[in-house]
Amino acid sequence: MLTIARSLVVMLVLCGGLRAADWAPVQGKPMTRWAADVSPENVLPEYPRPQLVRDRWQNLNGLWDYAIAPLAEPVIKGRNTDGRGFVPPDAGGAPGAAPTDWQGTILVPFCVESALSGVGKPVGPDNRLWYRRTFSIPDDWQGDRVLLHFGAVDWQAHVWLNGTLLGEHRGGFDPFSFDLTDALKPDGEQELVVAVWDPSNTGVQPCGKQHVRPHGIFYTPVTGIWQTVWIEPVAKTAIRSVVTTSDLAHDALHVAVTLDGPETDLQISAKCSFELREGNDFVRGETGATSVNGREPLKLDIGPNARWSWWTPDHPKMFEIVVEVRDPEANRVVDRVVTTAAMRSIEWKLADDGFNRLFLNGEPVFQYGPLDQGWWPDGLYTAPTDDALKYDIELTKQLGFNMARKHVKVEPARWYHWCDVLGLLVWQDMPSGDRFIGPDDPDITRSEASEAVYRTEWRAIIDSLRPFGCIVAWTPFNEGWGQFKTNEILAWTKELDPTRLVGGPSGWADRGEGDLHDKHDYPGPGMFPATDQRVSVLGEFGGLGLPVDGHTWLDRDNWGYRSFESQEDLGNAYAELLAQMPLLIGRGLAAAVYTQTTDVEVEVNGLVTYDRAVMKFEVDRLVELHRKLHEPPPRVSELSPTSEESPQSWRYTLSAPAEGWQQADFDDSGWESGNGGFGTRGTPGAAIGTEWRTPDIWCRREIELAESPKGDLGLRIHHDEDAEVYLNGRLVASLTGYTTSYKVLVIPGGTEALAAGRNVIAVHCRQTGGGQYIDVGLVDVVPGK
Repeated sequence: MLTIARSLVVMLVLCGGLRAADWAPVQGKPMTRWAADVSPENVLPEYPRPQLVRDRWQNLNGLWDYAIAPLAEPVIKGRNTDGRGFVPPDAGGAPGAAPTDWQGTILVPFCVESALSGVGKPVGPDNRLWYRRTFSIPDDWQGDRVLLHFGAVDWQAHVWLNGTLLGEHRGGFDPFSFDLTDALKPDGEQELVVAVWDPSNTGVQPCGKQHVRPHGIFYTPVTGIWQTVWIEPVAKTAIRSVVTTSDLAHDALHVAVTLDGPETDLQISAKCSFELREGNDFVRGETGATSVNGREPLKLDIGPNARWSWWTPDHPKMFEIVVEVRDPEANRVVDRVVTTAAMRSIEWKLADDGFNRLFLNGEPVFQYGPLDQGWWPDGLYTAPTDDALKYDIELTKQLGFNMARKHVKVEPARWYHWCDVLGLLVWQDMPSGDRFIGPDDPDITRSEASEAVYRTEWRAIIDSLRPFGCIVAWTPFNEGWGQFKTNEILAWTKELDPTRLVGGPSGWADRGEGDLHDKHDYPGPGMFPATDQRVSVLGEFGGLGLPVDGHTWLDRDNWGYRSFESQEDLGNAYAELLAQMPLLIGRGLAAAVYTQTTDVEVEVNGLVTYDRAVMKFEVDRLVELHRKLHEPPPRVSELSPTSEESPQSWRYTLSAPAEGWQQADFDDSGWESGNGGFGTRGTPGAAIGTEWRTPDIWCRREIELAESPKGDLGLRIHHDEDAEVYLNGRLVASLTGYTTSYKVLVIPGGTEALAAGRNVIAVHCRQTGGGQYIDVGLVDVVPGK
């Protein structure tokens, strides 16, 4: 086990007169099995910062006093907005004096709205949440600086110690610290007070899926402290950050160390002992390097067998590195931390099959995983325990996924640590905020304050998560939510971290830049056509829903993109979606994300229920379906294009045709000519070439084939609603229902209906209501080798 597990944990929960008997979870909402392990004496006791571990620290999680007090001036009723209808970042005003009467106790670090906080009350934009607790400094910390750390507080926090304002922090998802030293009393109890204001979705700041009126895909607000609070002693000059990057070409790790404190001629060293294995071969080694003040990264040479240690989801090898700051004149170590590093590379480039693929350590890897929102019915943003936090990752791995997209939320550092250790690739979203735009709308124009908040928080998030090797892609925008200066932000993100991929907007309003061309398709699956400039990925699809009685947030009115009534029907529908995936991979799809890991509040489209108690799918079946995604994909070649990218000419009629209309020798010269596809504008996934509004349409098209197809027939079709497809008079498909995008249906033996030379495709589509659309193309599907 890593050094993290050997760290000394000092829990101070019974202080300031607060008693464990003052706390109990709020009843009335689902609870996970881990909630039973939570108590004021035992609340997230693990060291919270695995990438920068010190031996001495005190955990300040536990019972605090709390109060909810109105702002001096209401921001909503007073319409204190920025001219675009949003509350500006400074609308909360100065916090004023702390309350003299406290309303009760709250269990930190669970947000005040959560059941595990023991409070379960909303705060709202017109109020401020106050916290208070006391603690003592151990005698052996005398002479050291003392730092106060917050994992995360949503959103604006003012912090006082013994009546002295330490500072203000804005940002709901990034860690921050204050130096307590000058405000400490010589001895006795120290009083810590925190004031928090959070406008939630009424403000411009990143808020993710929070909403003051939860509904649909929007959830209960999270206000206040929601990650671990702790203190630790450090020297006058101490390590602020350690970031390790991989250099596979030179079998090395580069360790960049940043210091806080006076500039002195201190020595910085990094040492790493390791064991490498490949089959029956075994190498044990040690490497180290030293520099002055960390002005240049330290290079740790792993050696010619470094390839054995390259990190992958199947082989998540981690290096433990000890970093020391030494005063050579005094011949003593002034600071020492332990960090971990994964040796891996990520890039995209042209693969041997002619498509751009995602390469991990120089090898193409299809990345497939769930959309992971990281919400909990009992803790909301905060998992009840570290085992609970780890469970979602273990489940994801157990089901045969190799990736997760962390969706518009940032997790505590320990979540990424477990992804490193267990082997899970991560795409990290920026939590969304500000105004939405539609798929065809231009970028929004943010206020100056809104842009500043976005840039400050996104930079801080990237800086805080940079040390974790599991993260391979940053996603600055999701579905047009808060999307502004798109290509400029994508390029800026790449400048902040050139070692990782940057996704173009995930879904909707693409602007042509970014490493990933990301499509959202519900239920899907689908993809943007592969190009030379970027990588085609499917950032969201699926969303198949199944409410499980006794395990839902509400007893009724739960929601999924498509809902089913039994686990068998749900599993079969998922299998049908996954059957499409190899065909898309064969056309250049490089990654896909299924919605989603768990149910969240009224959303019931998770692989597992919100309380993590019921797995909705047969595990072995999912594992086998996912395994097939990593087999050589089929080779897909076009026989007859659809009108998705370029309009194709058809003959068509809106009146019932004569008998034999589907035969190759039928005379359709009296029919109209028009470009596909046929339908009404606004139908999802449609590319309208000719408007069609009647109940029925009959279409015919001639194609010339240089030779007979060599594989199975792939019918590429988007239909709304029922459709029959004929090839040279032979019925090859009779489809009911509708699709929301183009699909490829493999028809074994279907190519027998085609021959070299002239062929005729004939289609009938009928419509009863809602949108309508029909377009058809043909592909030849040859199994992969």
